[in-house]
Amino acid sequence: MRLKEKVALITGGGSGIGAASAKLFAKEGARVAVLGTTREKLDRVVEEIRKAGGEAEAMEGDISVYADLERAVGEVMKRWGRLDVVFANAGINGVWAPIDELKPEEWDKTLAVNLSGTFYTIKAAVPHLKERGGSVVVTSSVNGTTMFSNSGASAYATTKAGQVALTKMLALELAKHRIRVNVICPGAITTEIEESTEKRDIEKAREPIEYPEGEIPLTDGKPGSAEQVAELVLFLASDESSHITGTPVWIDGGQSLMQG
Repeated sequence: MRLKEKVALITGGGSGIGAASAKLFAKEGARVAVLGTTREKLDRVVEEIRKAGGEAEAMEGDISVYADLERAVGEVMKRWGRLDVVFANAGINGVWAPIDELKPEEWDKTLAVNLSGTFYTIKAAVPHLKERGGSVVVTSSVNGTTMFSNSGASAYATTKAGQVALTKMLALELAKHRIRVNVICPGAITTEIEESTEKRDIEKAREPIEYPEGEIPLTDGKPGSAEQVAELVLFLASDESSHITGTPVWIDGGQSLMQG
């Protein structure tokens, strides 16, 4: 029970890495608030947690709207009276396109969700985390941090690089309050995010590069799983990582070493 008696807020908790982390956190003793935009998905995750004997609540909200985060954190405090772990996981791939075809509103939306949404999530939670310390984990990516070969992903990669910078700034700022802030950088992971990605004419921007068979060396090309990422998030959320802060951790099976 590595998170016994702790309360965690997970954004993007209805599927993928967020859902896998919510289930694992609950299994390890945490009371979990699962936030997302699709009630049906949230309810499925919460129902599975409760059937397994865990404690969880579904909370609808859009991380690009600060009032939604304030409301969600308020509900957490009303329900459980404390907040110990924040997993700022929600995000979108947005539109991938050459810069001359990427529309300003498409750029703005990706930044609003991925970068401003991360800031809003942490900002809303910090006053309560200060009460007893805690852990913040942010989901970034190999894109924009070690890998820059996904043509057309300029908006997405910019937000992911920004999340790493934000993590390091806040790790130092919040250390005196015993709040640790770390960031994970997944590579290819089997989730639903790819289904909502719009890619337009990215071949125009792509440099012709041929990789050996299997772009993920550790697994001969097989993507990682959301559950594998959840294990990393659990470690960073738990007291086992009590001396780690401001640290990016890449979880990509060596993918960015080959494609960076």
